[in-house]
Amino acid sequence: MGRSRTEEVEDLMDRFPGVPREAVIKEDLLRGGIAFDESALAGEEGGDVKPKSYFIFSFDHRTLPELGAAALRRPPEEIVLTGGPYGLRRTVVSVRVNPQSPYRVGVTPEGALGLMLDGRHIADVGLPPMPDYYRHTLANGKSVMEVAPTIQWGYLIYLTVFRVCQYFGAKEECQYCDINHNWRQHKAAGRPYTGVKSVEEVLEALEIIDKHDTAGASRAYTLTGGSITSRVDGLTEADFYGRYAQAIEERFPGRWTGKVVAQALPKADVQRFHDYGIRIYHPNYEVWDRRLFELYCPGKERYVGRDEWHRRILDSAEVFGPRNVIPNFVAGVEMAAPAGFATVGEAVDSTAEGLRFFMSRGITPRFTTWCPEPTTPLGRSNPQGAPLEYHIRLLQTYRATMDEFGLTSPPGYGPAGPGRAVFSVSSFMDSLPADDSGPAGA
Repeated sequence: MGRSRTEEVEDLMDRFPGVPREAVIKEDLLRGGIAFDESALAGEEGGDVKPKSYFIFSFDHRTLPELGAAALRRPPEEIVLTGGPYGLRRTVVSVRVNPQSPYRVGVTPEGALGLMLDGRHIADVGLPPMPDYYRHTLANGKSVMEVAPTIQWGYLIYLTVFRVCQYFGAKEECQYCDINHNWRQHKAAGRPYTGVKSVEEVLEALEIIDKHDTAGASRAYTLTGGSITSRVDGLTEADFYGRYAQAIEERFPGRWTGKVVAQALPKADVQRFHDYGIRIYHPNYEVWDRRLFELYCPGKERYVGRDEWHRRILDSAEVFGPRNVIPNFVAGVEMAAPAGFATVGEAVDSTAEGLRFFMSRGITPRFTTWCPEPTTPLGRSNPQGAPLEYHIRLLQTYRATMDEFGLTSPPGYGPAGPGRAVFSVSSFMDSLPADDSGPAGA
Protein backbone atom coordinates (compact mmCIF):
# COMPACT_ATOMS: atom_id res chain seq x y z
CA MET A 1 0.00 0.00 0.00
CA GLY A 2 1.35 3.42 -0.96
CA ARG A 3 2.13 6.24 1.41
CA SER A 4 -0.55 8.70 2.39
CA ARG A 5 -0.26 12.26 1.13
CA THR A 6 0.47 13.37 4.69
CA GLU A 7 3.43 10.98 4.87
CA GLU A 8 4.75 12.23 1.52
CA VAL A 9 4.46 15.86 2.58
CA GLU A 10 6.11 15.32 5.95
CA ASP A 11 8.92 13.29 4.38
CA LEU A 12 9.72 16.17 2.03
CA MET A 13 9.58 18.65 4.91
CA ASP A 14 12.17 16.52 6.72
CA ARG A 15 14.38 15.98 3.66
CA PHE A 16 14.41 19.63 2.58
CA PRO A 17 14.47 21.67 5.79
CA GLY A 18 15.76 24.71 3.89
CA VAL A 19 12.43 24.98 2.04
CA PRO A 20 9.79 26.57 4.28
CA ARG A 21 7.03 24.20 5.36
CA GLU A 22 4.56 26.77 4.09
CA ALA A 23 5.98 26.34 0.58
CA VAL A 24 5.68 22.54 0.71
CA ILE A 25 1.97 22.74 1.51
CA LYS A 26 1.39 25.57 -0.96
CA GLU A 27 3.07 23.77 -3.86
CA ASP A 28 1.03 20.66 -3.18
CA LEU A 29 -2.18 22.68 -3.23
CA LEU A 30 -1.18 24.44 -6.45
CA ARG A 31 -0.17 21.29 -8.28
CA GLY A 32 -3.10 19.15 -7.14
CA GLY A 33 -5.92 21.51 -6.28
CA ILE A 34 -8.32 21.94 -3.37
CA ALA A 35 -11.76 20.47 -2.68
CA PHE A 36 -14.43 22.53 -0.94
CA ASP A 37 -17.30 21.40 1.20
CA GLU A 38 -20.46 23.17 0.05
CA SER A 39 -20.70 24.85 3.43
CA ALA A 40 -17.30 26.46 2.79
CA LEU A 41 -18.15 28.01 -0.57
CA ALA A 42 -18.66 31.74 -0.96
CA GLY A 43 -22.18 31.59 -2.33
CA GLU A 44 -23.59 34.44 -4.34
CA GLU A 45 -21.20 36.75 -6.16
CA GLY A 46 -22.32 39.73 -4.10
CA GLY A 47 -21.45 38.16 -0.76
CA ASP A 48 -18.69 38.99 1.67
CA VAL A 49 -15.99 36.83 0.05
CA LYS A 50 -13.98 37.80 -3.02
CA PRO A 51 -14.88 35.17 -5.65
CA LYS A 52 -12.61 33.51 -8.14
CA SER A 53 -12.41 35.71 -11.25
CA TYR A 54 -10.84 33.26 -13.74
CA PHE A 55 -8.59 36.16 -14.67
CA ILE A 56 -6.85 34.44 -17.61
CA PHE A 57 -6.73 30.62 -17.33
CA SER A 58 -9.17 28.31 -15.58
CA PHE A 59 -6.58 27.05 -13.06
CA ASP A 60 -9.00 24.22 -12.20
CA HIS A 61 -8.76 20.45 -12.48
CA ARG A 62 -12.27 20.14 -13.90
CA THR A 63 -14.32 22.16 -16.40
CA LEU A 64 -17.07 24.47 -15.13
CA PRO A 65 -19.86 21.98 -15.99
CA GLU A 66 -17.98 19.19 -14.19
CA LEU A 67 -17.46 21.32 -11.10
CA GLY A 68 -21.19 21.87 -10.72
CA ALA A 69 -21.97 23.54 -7.38
CA ALA A 70 -18.32 24.30 -6.76
CA ALA A 71 -18.42 26.60 -9.79
CA LEU A 72 -21.92 27.99 -9.36
CA ARG A 73 -21.38 28.90 -5.71
CA ARG A 74 -18.11 30.71 -6.53
CA PRO A 75 -14.98 29.44 -4.85
CA PRO A 76 -12.77 32.19 -3.40
CA GLU A 77 -10.03 33.78 -5.50
CA GLU A 78 -7.43 32.77 -2.92
CA ILE A 79 -7.19 31.43 0.61
CA VAL A 80 -4.76 32.24 3.38
CA LEU A 81 -3.41 29.48 5.62
CA THR A 82 -2.13 29.82 9.19
CA GLY A 83 -1.35 27.68 12.22
CA GLY A 84 -2.14 23.99 12.47
CA PRO A 85 0.29 21.22 13.44
CA TYR A 86 3.00 22.61 11.14
CA GLY A 87 2.77 26.10 12.64
CA LEU A 88 2.20 27.71 9.26
CA ARG A 89 2.95 31.37 8.90
CA ARG A 90 0.48 33.40 6.80
CA THR A 91 0.46 31.77 3.35
CA VAL A 92 -1.58 33.06 0.40
CA VAL A 93 -2.61 30.34 -2.08
CA SER A 94 -4.41 30.70 -5.40
CA VAL A 95 -7.50 28.47 -5.51
CA ARG A 96 -7.44 25.65 -8.04
CA VAL A 97 -10.54 23.55 -7.60
CA ASN A 98 -10.29 19.74 -7.66
CA PRO A 99 -13.16 17.79 -6.08
CA GLN A 100 -10.89 14.71 -5.85
CA SER A 101 -8.09 16.45 -3.95
CA PRO A 102 -7.03 15.00 -0.58
CA TYR A 103 -6.99 18.62 0.63
CA ARG A 104 -10.44 19.84 1.63
CA VAL A 105 -11.67 23.15 3.00
CA GLY A 106 -14.57 22.74 5.38
CA VAL A 107 -16.20 24.13 8.50
CA THR A 108 -14.67 22.96 11.79
CA PRO A 109 -16.81 21.93 14.79
CA GLU A 110 -16.06 25.38 16.19
CA GLY A 111 -17.65 26.99 13.15
CA ALA A 112 -14.41 28.27 11.59
CA LEU A 113 -12.90 27.28 8.24
CA GLY A 114 -10.10 24.75 8.21
CA LEU A 115 -7.96 22.86 5.71
CA MET A 116 -8.04 19.10 6.09
CA LEU A 117 -5.50 16.65 4.67
CA ASP A 118 -6.33 12.96 4.81
CA GLY A 119 -9.12 13.90 7.21
CA ARG A 120 -6.83 15.77 9.62
CA HIS A 121 -6.96 19.49 10.31
CA ILE A 122 -3.66 21.02 9.15
CA ALA A 123 -4.36 24.78 8.93
CA ASP A 124 -6.83 27.51 9.68
CA VAL A 125 -8.28 29.07 6.52
CA GLY A 126 -8.97 32.74 5.90
CA LEU A 127 -10.95 34.01 2.92
CA PRO A 128 -10.32 37.23 0.99
CA PRO A 129 -12.89 39.88 1.86
CA MET A 130 -14.96 41.30 -0.96
CA PRO A 131 -13.19 44.58 -1.80
CA ASP A 132 -15.35 47.66 -1.83
CA TYR A 133 -14.47 48.35 -5.46
CA TYR A 134 -15.96 44.99 -6.52
CA ARG A 135 -19.35 46.23 -5.35
CA HIS A 136 -19.41 48.94 -8.03
CA THR A 137 -20.18 48.65 -11.72
CA LEU A 138 -19.09 50.55 -14.79
CA ALA A 139 -21.48 52.78 -16.69
CA ASN A 140 -22.03 49.94 -19.19
CA GLY A 141 -23.06 47.59 -16.38
CA LYS A 142 -19.89 45.48 -16.34
CA SER A 143 -18.39 44.62 -12.98
CA VAL A 144 -14.94 45.73 -11.86
CA MET A 145 -14.16 42.04 -11.32
CA GLU A 146 -14.80 41.34 -15.00
CA VAL A 147 -12.69 44.24 -16.29
CA ALA A 148 -9.95 44.66 -13.67
CA PRO A 149 -9.86 41.80 -11.14
CA THR A 150 -7.27 41.86 -8.39
CA ILE A 151 -5.24 38.91 -7.15
CA GLN A 152 -2.40 38.35 -4.69
CA TRP A 153 -4.64 39.49 -1.83
CA GLY A 154 -5.35 42.75 -3.66
CA TYR A 155 -1.73 43.60 -4.53
CA LEU A 156 -2.00 43.09 -8.32
CA ILE A 157 -4.62 44.34 -10.78
CA TYR A 158 -4.77 41.76 -13.56
CA LEU A 159 -5.78 43.29 -16.88
CA THR A 160 -6.36 40.49 -19.37
CA VAL A 161 -7.32 42.87 -22.16
CA PHE A 162 -7.33 40.21 -24.92
CA ARG A 163 -9.05 37.05 -23.76
CA VAL A 164 -7.97 34.69 -26.53
CA CYS A 165 -4.68 33.73 -28.14
CA GLN A 166 -3.85 33.81 -31.83
CA TYR A 167 -1.73 30.71 -31.41
CA PHE A 168 -4.73 28.54 -32.18
CA GLY A 169 -5.33 24.83 -32.63
CA ALA A 170 -3.24 21.76 -31.96
CA LYS A 171 -0.34 22.87 -34.15
CA GLU A 172 0.10 26.27 -32.47
CA GLU A 173 -1.36 26.36 -28.94
CA CYS A 174 1.00 25.79 -26.04
CA GLN A 175 0.21 22.27 -24.90
CA TYR A 176 -0.38 23.19 -21.24
CA CYS A 177 -2.41 26.40 -21.81
CA ASP A 178 -6.21 26.65 -21.65
CA ILE A 179 -6.69 30.37 -22.33
CA ASN A 180 -8.82 29.68 -25.42
CA HIS A 181 -10.88 26.98 -23.72
CA ASN A 182 -11.38 29.17 -20.66
CA TRP A 183 -12.84 31.83 -22.93
CA ARG A 184 -15.14 29.27 -24.56
CA GLN A 185 -16.36 27.73 -21.29
CA HIS A 186 -17.27 31.09 -19.77
CA LYS A 187 -19.17 32.12 -22.89
CA ALA A 188 -20.98 28.76 -22.95
CA ALA A 189 -21.96 29.21 -19.30
CA GLY A 190 -23.37 32.65 -20.05
CA ARG A 191 -20.83 34.39 -17.84
CA PRO A 192 -19.55 37.87 -18.74
CA TYR A 193 -16.15 37.45 -20.32
CA THR A 194 -15.19 40.36 -22.59
CA GLY A 195 -13.00 39.38 -25.54
CA VAL A 196 -11.22 42.70 -26.05
CA LYS A 197 -11.56 45.21 -23.23
CA SER A 198 -11.69 48.80 -24.38
CA VAL A 199 -9.19 51.33 -23.08
CA GLU A 200 -12.10 53.39 -21.78
CA GLU A 201 -13.59 50.63 -19.65
CA VAL A 202 -10.20 49.69 -18.25
CA LEU A 203 -9.65 53.31 -17.21
CA GLU A 204 -13.13 53.49 -15.70
CA ALA A 205 -12.52 50.32 -13.66
CA LEU A 206 -9.19 51.69 -12.46
CA GLU A 207 -10.90 54.93 -11.45
CA ILE A 208 -13.22 52.91 -9.23
CA ILE A 209 -10.33 50.94 -7.73
CA ASP A 210 -8.32 54.08 -7.14
CA LYS A 211 -11.25 55.76 -5.41
CA HIS A 212 -12.25 52.87 -3.16
CA ASP A 213 -8.87 51.21 -2.44
CA THR A 214 -8.33 53.66 0.39
CA ALA A 215 -5.76 51.42 2.07
CA GLY A 216 -3.60 51.40 -1.06
CA ALA A 217 -3.44 47.59 -1.19
CA SER A 218 -3.16 47.55 -4.99
CA ARG A 219 0.41 48.33 -5.96
CA ALA A 220 0.88 47.00 -9.49
CA TYR A 221 -1.00 46.11 -12.65
CA THR A 222 -0.27 43.48 -15.26
CA LEU A 223 -1.29 43.99 -18.88
CA THR A 224 -1.63 40.72 -20.72
CA GLY A 225 -3.71 38.41 -22.86
CA GLY A 226 -3.16 36.04 -25.71
CA SER A 227 -0.27 36.31 -28.14
CA ILE A 228 -0.92 38.42 -31.23
CA THR A 229 0.59 37.05 -34.42
CA SER A 230 -1.26 39.36 -36.82
CA ARG A 231 -3.26 42.33 -35.50
CA VAL A 232 -6.05 43.18 -33.06
CA ASP A 233 -7.96 46.40 -33.56
CA GLY A 234 -5.53 47.02 -36.39
CA LEU A 235 -2.56 46.98 -34.01
CA THR A 236 0.46 44.72 -33.61
CA GLU A 237 1.19 43.24 -30.18
CA ALA A 238 3.45 46.01 -28.83
CA ASP A 239 1.06 48.78 -29.82
CA PHE A 240 -2.09 46.90 -28.82
CA TYR A 241 -0.93 46.28 -25.25
CA GLY A 242 1.10 49.47 -25.15
CA ARG A 243 -1.93 51.70 -25.76
CA TYR A 244 -3.41 50.60 -22.44
CA ALA A 245 -0.18 51.39 -20.60
CA GLN A 246 0.03 54.78 -22.24
CA ALA A 247 -3.54 55.64 -21.23
CA ILE A 248 -3.12 54.32 -17.68
CA GLU A 249 0.11 56.20 -17.08
CA GLU A 250 -1.35 59.42 -18.46
CA ARG A 251 -4.42 59.14 -16.21
CA PHE A 252 -2.69 57.70 -13.10
CA PRO A 253 0.98 58.66 -13.31
CA GLY A 254 3.01 56.50 -10.94
CA ARG A 255 -0.06 55.16 -9.07
CA TRP A 256 0.82 51.54 -9.86
CA THR A 257 3.91 49.71 -11.11
CA GLY A 258 3.14 48.82 -14.73
CA LYS A 259 3.98 45.31 -15.95
CA VAL A 260 3.32 43.61 -19.27
CA VAL A 261 3.30 39.92 -20.13
CA ALA A 262 3.84 39.55 -23.85
CA GLN A 263 5.86 37.61 -26.34
CA ALA A 264 9.59 38.13 -26.61
CA LEU A 265 9.43 40.94 -29.13
CA PRO A 266 12.14 42.70 -31.17
CA LYS A 267 14.06 45.38 -29.31
CA ALA A 268 12.30 48.27 -31.06
CA ASP A 269 8.91 46.95 -29.90
CA VAL A 270 10.23 46.43 -26.38
CA GLN A 271 11.43 50.03 -26.38
CA ARG A 272 7.88 51.12 -27.20
CA PHE A 273 6.58 49.24 -24.16
CA HIS A 274 9.07 51.17 -22.05
CA ASP A 275 8.17 54.47 -23.71
CA TYR A 276 4.48 53.83 -23.04
CA GLY A 277 5.25 53.65 -19.31
CA ILE A 278 5.70 49.93 -18.63
CA ARG A 279 8.40 49.29 -16.02
CA ILE A 280 8.57 45.47 -15.85
CA TYR A 281 8.57 43.12 -18.85
CA HIS A 282 7.67 39.43 -18.71
CA PRO A 283 8.67 37.73 -22.02
CA ASN A 284 7.87 34.23 -20.75
CA TYR A 285 10.09 31.41 -22.00
CA GLU A 286 7.76 28.67 -20.63
CA VAL A 287 10.18 25.71 -20.53
CA TRP A 288 13.96 25.66 -20.90
CA ASP A 289 14.73 22.38 -22.67
CA ARG A 290 14.99 22.83 -26.43
CA ARG A 291 13.15 19.64 -27.36
CA LEU A 292 10.31 20.33 -24.92
CA PHE A 293 9.97 23.94 -26.03
CA GLU A 294 9.63 22.83 -29.65
CA LEU A 295 7.05 20.18 -28.74
CA TYR A 296 5.08 21.98 -26.06
CA CYS A 297 5.18 25.54 -27.49
CA PRO A 298 4.77 24.84 -31.21
CA GLY A 299 3.37 28.27 -32.10
CA LYS A 300 6.16 30.12 -30.35
CA GLU A 301 8.72 27.87 -32.01
CA ARG A 302 7.15 28.40 -35.43
CA TYR A 303 6.75 32.18 -35.25
CA VAL A 304 9.84 33.13 -33.24
CA GLY A 305 11.95 30.10 -32.33
CA ARG A 306 13.61 29.25 -29.04
CA ASP A 307 17.04 30.76 -29.77
CA GLU A 308 15.57 34.01 -31.05
CA TRP A 309 13.19 34.11 -28.08
CA HIS A 310 16.16 33.95 -25.70
CA ARG A 311 18.11 36.55 -27.69
CA ARG A 312 15.18 38.91 -27.45
CA ILE A 313 14.95 38.41 -23.68
CA LEU A 314 18.60 39.40 -23.36
CA ASP A 315 18.08 42.38 -25.69
CA SER A 316 15.12 43.56 -23.59
CA ALA A 317 17.41 43.80 -20.56
CA GLU A 318 19.21 46.61 -22.38
CA VAL A 319 15.91 48.52 -22.48
CA PHE A 320 14.42 47.79 -19.08
CA GLY A 321 17.53 46.85 -17.12
CA PRO A 322 18.15 43.18 -16.26
CA ARG A 323 16.35 43.41 -12.92
CA ASN A 324 13.11 44.51 -14.59
CA VAL A 325 13.01 41.67 -17.12
CA ILE A 326 11.33 38.72 -15.40
CA PRO A 327 10.43 35.87 -17.78
CA ASN A 328 8.11 33.18 -16.43
CA PHE A 329 8.34 29.44 -16.93
CA VAL A 330 5.66 26.85 -16.19
CA ALA A 331 7.18 24.72 -13.45
CA GLY A 332 6.31 21.06 -13.85
CA VAL A 333 5.77 20.67 -17.59
CA GLU A 334 9.42 19.52 -17.71
CA MET A 335 8.10 16.18 -16.40
CA ALA A 336 4.94 15.97 -18.51
CA ALA A 337 4.47 12.78 -20.52
CA PRO A 338 4.89 11.82 -23.24
CA ALA A 339 8.11 13.72 -23.90
CA GLY A 340 9.14 15.12 -20.51
CA PHE A 341 12.01 14.04 -18.30
CA ALA A 342 11.58 10.70 -16.58
CA THR A 343 13.27 11.63 -13.30
CA VAL A 344 13.04 14.58 -10.93
CA GLY A 345 16.80 15.01 -11.03
CA GLU A 346 16.93 15.37 -14.81
CA ALA A 347 14.05 17.85 -14.83
CA VAL A 348 15.55 20.01 -12.08
CA ASP A 349 18.97 19.96 -13.76
CA SER A 350 17.45 21.16 -17.03
CA THR A 351 15.50 23.93 -15.36
CA ALA A 352 18.59 24.95 -13.39
CA GLU A 353 20.49 25.33 -16.66
CA GLY A 354 17.93 27.91 -17.75
CA LEU A 355 18.05 29.68 -14.40
CA ARG A 356 21.82 29.95 -14.63
CA PHE A 357 21.66 31.22 -18.22
CA PHE A 358 19.47 34.15 -17.20
CA MET A 359 20.58 34.79 -13.64
CA SER A 360 24.24 34.95 -14.65
CA ARG A 361 23.18 37.96 -16.75
CA GLY A 362 21.22 39.61 -13.93
CA ILE A 363 17.81 38.52 -15.24
CA THR A 364 15.66 36.78 -12.62
CA PRO A 365 13.07 34.37 -14.04
CA ARG A 366 10.05 33.44 -11.95
CA PHE A 367 7.62 30.58 -12.30
CA THR A 368 4.01 29.53 -12.10
CA THR A 369 3.27 26.09 -10.70
CA TRP A 370 1.74 24.04 -13.49
CA CYS A 371 -1.95 23.21 -13.10
CA PRO A 372 -2.84 20.28 -15.40
CA GLU A 373 -6.09 21.69 -16.76
CA PRO A 374 -8.21 18.91 -18.28
CA THR A 375 -8.89 20.53 -21.65
CA THR A 376 -5.18 20.80 -22.52
CA PRO A 377 -3.19 17.99 -24.15
CA LEU A 378 -0.67 17.82 -21.30
CA GLY A 379 -3.39 18.11 -18.66
CA ARG A 380 -5.29 15.19 -20.16
CA SER A 381 -2.23 12.97 -20.26
CA ASN A 382 -0.86 14.10 -16.89
CA PRO A 383 -3.82 14.68 -14.55
CA GLN A 384 -1.59 14.42 -11.47
CA GLY A 385 0.84 17.07 -12.71
CA ALA A 386 4.50 16.84 -11.74
CA PRO A 387 5.70 15.11 -8.55
CA LEU A 388 5.72 17.27 -5.43
CA GLU A 389 9.40 16.48 -4.99
CA TYR A 390 10.16 18.24 -8.29
CA HIS A 391 8.55 21.44 -7.05
CA ILE A 392 10.35 21.33 -3.70
CA ARG A 393 13.74 20.68 -5.27
CA LEU A 394 13.08 23.47 -7.77
CA LEU A 395 12.48 25.92 -4.90
CA GLN A 396 15.75 24.83 -3.31
CA THR A 397 17.63 25.19 -6.61
CA TYR A 398 15.99 28.53 -7.41
CA ARG A 399 17.08 30.11 -4.15
CA ALA A 400 20.59 28.63 -4.37
CA THR A 401 21.04 30.00 -7.91
CA MET A 402 19.86 33.45 -6.86
CA ASP A 403 22.31 33.39 -3.96
CA GLU A 404 25.11 32.29 -6.27
CA PHE A 405 24.64 35.31 -8.51
CA GLY A 406 23.89 37.76 -5.71
CA LEU A 407 20.30 38.43 -6.78
CA THR A 408 17.40 39.45 -4.56
CA SER A 409 13.65 39.05 -4.94
CA PRO A 410 12.37 40.59 -8.18
CA PRO A 411 10.37 43.84 -8.14
CA GLY A 412 6.63 43.98 -8.63
CA TYR A 413 5.72 40.89 -6.62
CA GLY A 414 5.16 42.30 -3.18
CA PRO A 415 7.16 41.30 -0.11
CA ALA A 416 9.29 38.18 -0.01
CA GLY A 417 9.65 35.61 2.73
CA PRO A 418 7.50 33.01 4.47
CA GLY A 419 4.61 34.65 6.28
CA ARG A 420 4.92 37.79 4.16
CA ALA A 421 4.62 36.81 0.48
CA VAL A 422 1.39 37.49 -1.42
CA PHE A 423 2.32 36.00 -4.82
CA SER A 424 -0.20 33.20 -5.01
CA VAL A 425 0.47 30.98 -8.06
CA SER A 426 3.81 29.58 -6.91
CA SER A 427 5.90 29.57 -3.74
CA PHE A 428 9.03 31.19 -5.09
CA MET A 429 8.45 34.40 -3.12
CA ASP A 430 7.58 32.43 0.04
CA SER A 431 10.90 30.61 -0.28
CA LEU A 432 13.18 33.64 -0.56
CA PRO A 433 14.65 35.54 2.39
CA ALA A 434 12.34 38.10 3.96
CA ASP A 435 12.73 41.50 2.38
CA ASP A 436 12.35 44.25 4.94
CA SER A 437 12.20 47.10 2.46
CA GLY A 438 8.44 47.44 2.90
CA PRO A 439 5.21 46.09 1.46
CA ALA A 440 6.04 46.96 -2.12
CA GLY A 441 8.89 44.45 -2.16
CA ALA A 442 12.36 44.87 -3.55
